[in-house]
Amino acid sequence: MSRSLIICLLLTVATLAVYGQALTFEFVEYDDDIYVTQNAHIHKGLTLSGLRWVFTSEHGGNWHPLTGLSHMLDCELFQLNPAGHHLISVILHLLNTLLMFGVLRSMTRAIWPSAFVAAMFGLHPLHVESVAWISERKDVLSTCFSLLAIWAYLGYTRRPGAGRYALTAILMAIGLMAKPMLVTLPLLLLLLDYWPLGRIHTGQAPDSNVSQETPRNGPIVSGRPITFLLIEKIPLLTLSVISCVITVMFQQSAGAVSAKDVIPMKLRVANSLVSSVRYLDKTLWPTNLSVLYPHPNLPGGTAWSSWQVAGAGLLLLAMTIVAVRRRYAIVGWLWYLGMLVPVIGLVQVGSQAMADRYTYMPIIGLFVIVAWCGADLASRFGLRHPLIRPAVGAVAIFMVVAAMVCSRSQARYWHDSIALLEHAIEAAPGSPDVHYNLAISYRKQENLDDALDHYRKVLDIDPHYAEAHNNLGLLLEGQGEVELAIGHYREAARLKDRDARSRFNLGNALLAVKQVGEALTHLNAAIRLDPNWPDPLNRVAWLRATHTDSQIRVPSEALRLAQRAAALTDHQDTWVLDTLATAYASANQFDMALSTAREALTLAVRAEDRELAQNIRDRMELYAQQIPYREGER
Repeated sequence: MSRSLIICLLLTVATLAVYGQALTFEFVEYDDDIYVTQNAHIHKGLTLSGLRWVFTSEHGGNWHPLTGLSHMLDCELFQLNPAGHHLISVILHLLNTLLMFGVLRSMTRAIWPSAFVAAMFGLHPLHVESVAWISERKDVLSTCFSLLAIWAYLGYTRRPGAGRYALTAILMAIGLMAKPMLVTLPLLLLLLDYWPLGRIHTGQAPDSNVSQETPRNGPIVSGRPITFLLIEKIPLLTLSVISCVITVMFQQSAGAVSAKDVIPMKLRVANSLVSSVRYLDKTLWPTNLSVLYPHPNLPGGTAWSSWQVAGAGLLLLAMTIVAVRRRYAIVGWLWYLGMLVPVIGLVQVGSQAMADRYTYMPIIGLFVIVAWCGADLASRFGLRHPLIRPAVGAVAIFMVVAAMVCSRSQARYWHDSIALLEHAIEAAPGSPDVHYNLAISYRKQENLDDALDHYRKVLDIDPHYAEAHNNLGLLLEGQGEVELAIGHYREAARLKDRDARSRFNLGNALLAVKQVGEALTHLNAAIRLDPNWPDPLNRVAWLRATHTDSQIRVPSEALRLAQRAAALTDHQDTWVLDTLATAYASANQFDMALSTAREALTLAVRAEDRELAQNIRDRMELYAQQIPYREGER
């Protein structure tokens, strides 16, 4: 059995030993609802309407249709069984690990350094988030196509031709449709031209350790002028520009990009410098990993001091100067820094200062430096000091085993929402987003006291968190504290005046305290803000059809709104059909009222909702007597 095959088997066993447990993990209350569980376009599986949506709409604040299609296919195959979704992510990560070994082995012909890089890529704790988080399918999927693009490019460099170049471009384009972070891939290919491919004509002698820094048989092709290689990358760079434009458009339309007056560019640059160093620290010593690290210039964060920013900048400069001495070092270092550029925060998306998932591709460059530095050391001093080679090998094995143990432990936090978010609070206690999502998780478990506690902690950290006001209002209203709930709904609507849900909740709460006029104002605002949401349509239709006050009761409007709500729910919602029946009756169309009420009754009986079924029967008796149903203010 060949060494390469043995290495692939070991990589497979080790990766599955870490991530096999993911098949028992649940969906988490942190974006999995947006990407899968509460996204009707996704969890219906592969449908024509879903395909149209995934290519024309933003998804989680981005345009990544391939990722959406991947989630749709999961739902088609596994429905909402999280084990199947996790299985696909684990398989993709394993494939990436094997591709990493194959690509480096093919480019450098250095088997053991390539194996080390692949092992660290597959097993490093910073990559747990990308693999164990279903919402981060885009990481493992985009990286798969980026590695395939690099391999196709390698084939092109060996035998140049339009077909091979086109294959590289197609694979890159597909990768960009999974995650736009790959926009720097053309520059990475230019780095690979320098080392290990040796395509750039520099007029300099190669490094002394040629056998480790370039293929043992010399460069794959003779050196080319840098201008030729830059021109060669123009089609790929064009793809990057197009992806950048699309991404910014969709992020701005989704409100995901922070305005310059929220985080000025000066502070973004400062956080970018510090975060670049923090990623180095997390790579070397991966402790206190969190699903969210609060931005220092947003609520819950701690601003960086000037000495921290200056120190980070000087350290990065010093490491760049040191890296220039070795081709593999400068390529690995620029791989790390360059791949971080799209996500380092110069264009701030979201509330995080940094994220483990952003390291999925970038830290490969750091692993390359360590691997070839070890090979360099063994090559230079191995003959004079026989213990050097085994010592280098022992250190490499220790690093791989340590990464494997840490990753297996880190992955356990992703078992469920509570475990993940409680750990995140330990690592980053000041994050309002973590408290918010933890409150949602407790609410779904009917642990209302802890949910209330964490919503209040959110507002202690950030009093302007509109969603926390809204959700706290829902909990308080459920406990009978309607006046307190109205206060929080008002604040949510004030802070986020284009949010239909806070307006809808405020309108419902005002109805509970008999403020019908103001309630209708907010309910109508909810309809205007989200015309395809059936709930406010149904609520206003009920009022317009059944209210005893003739000034509030408008049968024609009730019928129009109820018909719209019924169409949006495909005539499969019991409550909406019941409202539509009352609207028909209010408009003196009693035959239609009876017919629609029978449909509603069938659905209620099927759902075993006895109370609603009886109410519908009572109303049907009125319709049979040609009497519309009337309900007082409530």
